[in-house]
Amino acid sequence: MDKSFEGTTALVTGGGTGIGRASALALAAADCTVTVAGRTMATLEETVRTITEAGGAARLVACDVSDEQSVAHAVEVAVGASGRLDFGVNSAGISGGDDLRKLADYPVETFDRMIATDLRGTFLSMKYQLRQMQAQGFGSIVNVGSGASVVGVAGFAGYTAAKHGVVGLTRTAALDYGPDGIRVNALVVGLVNTPLITEGRLPEVMASRVAAHPIGRIAEPEEIADVVLWLCSDRSSFVTGAALPVDGGYTAR
Repeated sequence: MDKSFEGTTALVTGGGTGIGRASALALAAADCTVTVAGRTMATLEETVRTITEAGGAARLVACDVSDEQSVAHAVEVAVGASGRLDFGVNSAGISGGDDLRKLADYPVETFDRMIATDLRGTFLSMKYQLRQMQAQGFGSIVNVGSGASVVGVAGFAGYTAAKHGVVGLTRTAALDYGPDGIRVNALVVGLVNTPLITEGRLPEVMASRVAAHPIGRIAEPEEIADVVLWLCSDRSSFVTGAALPVDGGYTAR
């Protein structure tokens, strides 16, 4: 166990499934008190139950990351009686799906939905996490981006725009808050074995997406969570403003 996490607190958005859930479990296993936030209570409850049954400390809060008051409340819950928020892991998001459209044919409502959740949601989460961290003089934020954060993806205008924006927010916040003892980084993640990616997809679609990763497979959520844990820890104390590829070589093409 990494003793540097004892007595710390974290807020993990999207903590009911996928990368968010794996990150919450990893932080809790390292003795961090974790608050998981999201829209689906059943999956949040499952995450909390798994943590507490293993002897960890966790709580949940209903949160729509596109709603400012909902996010502000989630941060308040995460801070709780401790008066501190050490880590923010912003994993809540929606995918581009398989309805590929060239930009001129891309539905405005789909674009707006992507921006509202994947970009606005990250902005709002950072806004309230950073206010708390600036007041206390320390903290680390990890934003979960995508290969679409740094390269174009044909047919995914909304998702690509939103995920590029996540890296822009990350780099700007790292400059704004570095002097306050706060580090802000983003993960450039390849495909991960989560329901968001794998459920309902035709085998030939998944095969083509796996083939885009030179390593020859997609990631497990725990592999991403290991990097989240490192970025939260003091072992990455000189890392900020990074868009760190954890993508099986996807963006090396």
